[in-house]
Amino acid sequence: MKVSIVWLARLGIEQGIFTREAALAVKGKLGDGAELLDFAQELVDGRHVAEEKIDALEQIAGLAHSKGADAPSPEVDPFADLVPATAPEAEMESDPLTPPPAYGPVTMPPMAARLDPTSAPFGRLDDFPFARVASMDAAALASSLRGLLKTCAREKVSDLHLSAGSRPFVRALRALRPISAHVLTAEEALRLNTALLAPHQRALFLERKDYDFALALPSGDRYRANLLFHKGGAAGSYRMISSKVPVLEDLGLRNLDAVRKLLTYHNGLVLVTGPVGAGKTTTLAALVGELNASRKDHIITVEDPIEVVQPAVGCNITQREVGPHTRSFASALKGALREDPDVIVIGELRDLETIEMAISASETGHLVIGTMHTSDAATTLNRLLDVFPPAQQAQIRASVAESLRGIVCQRLLPDVDGGLVLACEILIGNPAVSALVREGKTQGLRNILETGQREGMCLMESTVFKLYEEGRISAETARANILNRVLRARIV
Repeated sequence: MKVSIVWLARLGIEQGIFTREAALAVKGKLGDGAELLDFAQELVDGRHVAEEKIDALEQIAGLAHSKGADAPSPEVDPFADLVPATAPEAEMESDPLTPPPAYGPVTMPPMAARLDPTSAPFGRLDDFPFARVASMDAAALASSLRGLLKTCAREKVSDLHLSAGSRPFVRALRALRPISAHVLTAEEALRLNTALLAPHQRALFLERKDYDFALALPSGDRYRANLLFHKGGAAGSYRMISSKVPVLEDLGLRNLDAVRKLLTYHNGLVLVTGPVGAGKTTTLAALVGELNASRKDHIITVEDPIEVVQPAVGCNITQREVGPHTRSFASALKGALREDPDVIVIGELRDLETIEMAISASETGHLVIGTMHTSDAATTLNRLLDVFPPAQQAQIRASVAESLRGIVCQRLLPDVDGGLVLACEILIGNPAVSALVREGKTQGLRNILETGQREGMCLMESTVFKLYEEGRISAETARANILNRVLRARIV
């Protein structure tokens, strides 16, 4: 019998998840050559584990896998021919879910290490049996995929990709790497990516060929999932989401006082921008968390999907998801204006109707916070305004000039320690900014950013250069993100 299975039996019996008799029965059915995952699944399929204890079984399976790789067999072998010290076999069989009695002549000692609630069924990412996906039943596959996602979260992976015709791979610290040499077939990719879907979700995915949703596991871990079909078959991307509400101090933003001042307004428009993967969602969640802790208002968020769950603290928070709760960002915004909101948070300003309603709401007594996929303040304003037809330009420029409170642009850069560091650009709405927006002269924003340091403004290139001076990023990274000739000349 494999050491990992001996550990699983030892831990499961001690925790009262299943009995020694159940472990012996599964051993007799599968034999000494059984795999850990098959052994655990047979415990579930054979009804040796109560439904409410299945998650606990998954957790100890991960611990057993780690111990099987790194440690010898436990002192007490649950499969050894031990005689019960207090009860005969017949009595023990009467209730298969009761905790086991002490075994004579040896009593099971307490575990040296307690169960880690974040542990997963796989000690390493490359332990997942991708080659066996086609032969696994639905319950085993769902349990295994949950374990893989938990392991990704534990290993600080940001994204997991499972695509037909490709090896499974993950993204960690912005670098991609495969976690298996096995190339997923179309059937395997479809089974994997639909293993955790409810029947109605699977039907929607097969009908639409695209599906976005938030995945929440019983362990509390959350993931943003996107499923699609491509020429090879099904594909899925799973982004790990922190279960904790982030706080502004931990993000690495410059001029936090200026950012916090943006949250003191009771109307106006605040934008958080940056390329894909720049941490906009995290910053947005931190801003909502700050409002939640410092104000007593009604906050409505519209997200696609809901990522960070915000428990109500000082504010009443209504979180809506595009799809399950509303048809679109625009329809949710229209409804939000009738829901007595003080703050409206929009996951993405992506079309004319949504942007127009956001600007209108910011003028009518609401603080509106939204995100856009733009790289700096000038580009953000141009993108915001250029979606409108020429006949509306003058009106929209006047509206934005009056309502704009600030723009926070951000970018994640690789640091010298192998992690990531945040570079940002902060524009604060003031009379000079309003005049430029109204006149359509956004090319002059750079001068305002350079001269507005007293108000908390900062330029992206200046922030990048400061990170270089502080020794947090390399010269190569600094050069790649600075176009200013004067600053580039000072990089050695």
